[in-house]
Amino acid sequence: MAFTTYSDLQTSVASWLGRDDLTDRIKDFIELGEFRLRRNLRIREMLKDVTATTTAGDSTVGLPTDFLEVRDIHVSTNPIQPLDFLTPSAFFSNTRATESGRPLQYTIKSQEFQLAPIPDSAYTVALLYYAEPDLLSDSNTSNVFLSNAPDALLYSTLVEAEPYLMNDERVRVWASMLERSLESLNKQSIQSQYSGVPLSMKLTKKR
Repeated sequence: MAFTTYSDLQTSVASWLGRDDLTDRIKDFIELGEFRLRRNLRIREMLKDVTATTTAGDSTVGLPTDFLEVRDIHVSTNPIQPLDFLTPSAFFSNTRATESGRPLQYTIKSQEFQLAPIPDSAYTVALLYYAEPDLLSDSNTSNVFLSNAPDALLYSTLVEAEPYLMNDERVRVWASMLERSLESLNKQSIQSQYSGVPLSMKLTKKR
């Protein structure tokens, strides 16, 4: 059964489950399935880009409210200055964290980027990141998951029904199909983002 809207998805889930007593739970299963995909799926359709301007003397820049994961971050200078990621422990033990200048490194603490050195001027920080798709609802009838990964969304939703399907062999099958779908989608997304990029090989002389 093809499904392109939230209502279609609910109908498909009901058909796959074959349990009239779970009809009232289907919206919950879908929402839980979306949360699972937010954690495990990274496709290019989830990418967003934003810019922020630093303040001299302030090492922090706020994360977007829908932030999931960094894809690329750099300072828009000429030439562009990529920012290198450090773990929080490495960042705060780094002497640059107390120095002032053009940012070269970053870490993530709570809901903020921490930059080092501390900006000495107003710099434009450009961020490309994976964003949380809005959850489906009666008023939001489609989203990135439904439009670009409907199979993963369906299997993820069905797996979330497991507590109500004890000893049901279908759950194991759905989980396996979900795993294969996620693997394929993530791999395809990586390939599409790097298509056309020439590969370089380093040859080592035999001794």
